[in-house]
Amino acid sequence: MVVREELLEKFGNYLKLVLGILVGVGIIMVYSASYMYSKEQFGSSLYFLWRQLFFAVVATGGAIVIAKTKYQFWYKYSFHLNLLVAFGIILTFVPGLGVVAKGANRWISLGGFSLQPGEFAKYSTLLLSVFIFENFDRMDQKEKIKYVANLGFPLILLLGQPDFGTFFICSLVIFFSCFLSNFPRKIFYSMTAIGFVSGVIILISQPYRVRRLTAFLDPWKNAQGSGFQVIQSWIGFANGGFFGKGAGNSMEKLFFLPEAHNDFIFSVIGEEFGLIGVIFMIGLFVSFIYIGFRLSLLMKDRVAMMMTALVTFVIGLQAALNMGVVLGLLPTKGLNLPFISYGGSSLMASLCAIGLIFSCVKRQKEVLGTASINSVDPIFSRANETSQFKSDTNNI
Repeated sequence: MVVREELLEKFGNYLKLVLGILVGVGIIMVYSASYMYSKEQFGSSLYFLWRQLFFAVVATGGAIVIAKTKYQFWYKYSFHLNLLVAFGIILTFVPGLGVVAKGANRWISLGGFSLQPGEFAKYSTLLLSVFIFENFDRMDQKEKIKYVANLGFPLILLLGQPDFGTFFICSLVIFFSCFLSNFPRKIFYSMTAIGFVSGVIILISQPYRVRRLTAFLDPWKNAQGSGFQVIQSWIGFANGGFFGKGAGNSMEKLFFLPEAHNDFIFSVIGEEFGLIGVIFMIGLFVSFIYIGFRLSLLMKDRVAMMMTALVTFVIGLQAALNMGVVLGLLPTKGLNLPFISYGGSSLMASLCAIGLIFSCVKRQKEVLGTASINSVDPIFSRANETSQFKSDTNNI
């Protein structure tokens, strides 16, 4: 018990350290990648820096609140949270409230800020998936339909925006949570096969996705069009060489590389800090993934284990996808680099999800401190799980 508690404390501190470095690097790189664009568009080179600092403070506050709240609360009300996120996505389609950019309805205008509900959909999907697959065998047919419909509703809305990148991550979250649970393996394999075929059909159903795929296969074929962004990204990495051109000295961010402070900020890191900076950044995310999964394995409660593993999976997957796109190893998907790219919604969603991990760690340490697993809340007691599920779902 003592050893496990000490390991939770140790890896929890490691996670705080890695997160602090990631957020700090992100703030510095947002300023470096955006100061020229910021000055040109908004009259101040500090425009994006101040906003990112504000987002970081708000997101950290949200993470602390969630960390101090029992994770069982978020688990119990996952149905409501997912509906709330779905409502937020619906608002992106409302004229005058939703913001259309580059042909996509992904943002809600809130005064001088914009909110992207899809960023929060990744984690509301995560919570609801854990609840469904942990309680599926105790649900009646009506409850199964209600919960599965709620789970799928935001995904349909994401396709309508369209936001295929977020839809893709949410879909993988569902499959991974199903894999981690006690869900019947035969049904899981059938779902995987159906999901794969459906994903391919969705991918090729829109011409712009096909163009992205062909640009990935041969970006030079349309170097001034669909292949332009990844070519400029390669030029940035090439300019950086081994040691980089130095902090603030990127040329690609001077209006050559689109989304330099956002989706393609990894290329600016490569140009300014070279291969060493790229390896350092990859190392940070690998460390994050390792620490997150180690923490998940230390959880004595399955729900806490699944939540911790899935948050780690989402952030690690998005980081890998973003880096793959920027390096030209994957087709472009419109996904940013967690904690590093500019964006309040992404930073707030990611840090609040980290707060969920610390909530799991805190609760597990309390359980271990009593030296009795029976101190876990009744919702996780196998003897009471059926009656508890009925009691909870009757309030939904």
